Amino acid sequence: MIKQKTFSVCGETMQAPMHICGFFDSKEQQYEVIIPYIMEGLEANEKVINILEGSRHGEHCRCLADNGISITENLVNGQLEILASENTYTKDGVFAAEKMYKMLESNLLSASRAGYESVRACGDMVWALKNLPGTDELLEYEASLNELTPKHSCSLICMYDTNSFSPEMLEDILRTHPYVIQDGKISKNIKYVEAL
Repeated sequence: MIKQKTFSVCGETMQAPMHICGFFDSKEQQYEVIIPYIMEGLEANEKVINILEGSRHGEHCRCLADNGISITENLVNGQLEILASENTYTKDGVFAAEKMYKMLESNLLSASRAGYESVRACGDMVWALKNLPGTDELLEYEASLNELTPKHSCSLICMYDTNSFSPEMLEDILRTHPYVIQDGKISKNIKYVEAL
């Protein structure tokens, strides 16, 4: 039985496990949500995983540090992991839903073995705009995470830039997430379609 862990996002107290779609129209809006989420996880001795383009790591670390997060200490002790999209989602220039699912599951199991009671992860999905081979498996991958999360104490936020993805794509993405963050607020997603 997975231990239910409470966590805060957008000022609301939620219960892990949870798969959340984060729709943001600016980096500022994105960080307003994820900074408190990351900080709370580190303070609660949870494993925190961030995945974003390698080119953004410097800017991301500066933003975390400017908000009082001790980057070096948390990276060295392994509690915080900042991974590159190109080494995870699009390793070897290809996206493969099953491969990414297994990699994420492996990270969740490793965190549990390392003694973390819960994992918080947020992944920037901008890589999906590059039209790399396999990108058409994105919706399959997102839907599969709803089978993964109940097996682990974790909360996953998939972050989408609403200015970059088409309205049609965002509608499809919505259908794969039980919860959604829009306009800085989290709510149960009425457009979520549960897989049969």
